[in-house]
Amino acid sequence: MNPTAASPVTTAQSDLIAGLPPSFRWGVATAAYQIEGAVHEDGRTASIWDTYCRVPGAVANGETGDVACDHYHRMPADVALIQELGIDTYRFSVAWPRVQPGGRGPANPAGLAFYDRLVDELLGRGVDPWVTIYHWDLPQELEDAGGWPARDTAHRFADYSMLVFDQLSDRVRTWTTLNEPWCSAMLGYAHGAQAPGRRDFAAAINAVHHLLLGHGLATQRMRAASTGPIDLGITLNLGTAVPETDSELDLAAARRADGLGARIYLDPLRYGRYPADVVGDLAGRGVELPVRPGDLDTISTPIDLLGVNYYTGSLFSGVDEHGRAEDADGNPVQRAVQRGLPTTAMGWEIFPDGLTELLVRISRDYPALPIVITESGAAFDDRPDETGFVRDDDRTAYLGAHIAAVAAARQSGVDVRGYFAWSLLDNFEWAYGYEKRFGIVRVDYATQARIPKQSALWYRDTVRRVRSGG
Repeated sequence: MNPTAASPVTTAQSDLIAGLPPSFRWGVATAAYQIEGAVHEDGRTASIWDTYCRVPGAVANGETGDVACDHYHRMPADVALIQELGIDTYRFSVAWPRVQPGGRGPANPAGLAFYDRLVDELLGRGVDPWVTIYHWDLPQELEDAGGWPARDTAHRFADYSMLVFDQLSDRVRTWTTLNEPWCSAMLGYAHGAQAPGRRDFAAAINAVHHLLLGHGLATQRMRAASTGPIDLGITLNLGTAVPETDSELDLAAARRADGLGARIYLDPLRYGRYPADVVGDLAGRGVELPVRPGDLDTISTPIDLLGVNYYTGSLFSGVDEHGRAEDADGNPVQRAVQRGLPTTAMGWEIFPDGLTELLVRISRDYPALPIVITESGAAFDDRPDETGFVRDDDRTAYLGAHIAAVAAARQSGVDVRGYFAWSLLDNFEWAYGYEKRFGIVRVDYATQARIPKQSALWYRDTVRRVRSGG
């Protein structure tokens, strides 16, 4: 089945994409809780997401990841689908409570066995496995003991990382420790919008530091234990933060957004320090990062790649809708405003130029960090035809524009080496339940049938064209 109408990707974008080198890496990405299901099988215990999904009103329609895409049972067929689409890399995450129930103690052999089979299946089909060790599914017992705001969780994470690394490192070369620590810390502990659903800004800032510390501890231990070539990294969700106007209030709001959204992670990772202005802003709110001697040396342990997840960029205003510069708690206003661009089903503006700007900025401010776009994609209100096929011009256009934006960044000298579409499958979209579909492959949740969308076929054909040199 192939698209029948004119491509929504422009000629200029196609030409940029065609200029990518044959060595450019093409991938798809998923996350364990979003696709695996089987939450009560083979010794897996509860994660914070299993708990959060049971909180009334926390997740759309009261939905859970109990079954999700049933990937735990359908994995071989899903890997075959990746191969059929010509994709060379699969970025997946490992479920902490499946591998180490309760977050402490020895590995669960049955849990590790699933990832053993997954890696072998991928390699057998010529697909490179990229492991994300943590994608938000903290064992509930560790949250009960304090969660990421507690320093001990960083050490527990390093122990867990080594259980996975010791089992798979003979076949897996590329490892990313954390996916989007901003989401784990801020959405989970400050805003209450994701698991574990807490609203405590000071706890969230503690979580920022301990997530980064856990990354550094795990990176050091994996590097020391490696017996062959490996690439170690971390994945951050990043965007552009631009002032709405040149007013002092808007400039300050954009600076604060960039500080808490990007520099609070990139500066310690690359330079072993937290940004002075961010530390000052936190002090103004009575909050201090819980740094101990040696922590920043650990956090800045050299990495081999930086994963960047990009969905949109934002304008910021320093006043609210009523012109006030402080919120009800007396904190400076930092309000995201829209440019009037088209949006996805998430309400996120479609801004591919922001990806080029972001990549150029990272290359300038944090040089010598090879970059891979580890997530980029969009949710739209898909409408399947009578066969279940989705002609998603909107998603295809989104992918084309953003891959072209990556190619433009490469032309500007940025060392960006790959693009991974989010996501392979429609899946459990966290607090949105199953309402939002990001997949390039449609999942009929009633039957679990997988049907590649137009975007998947376009992606397949684009990969083939670039690999063949045009």
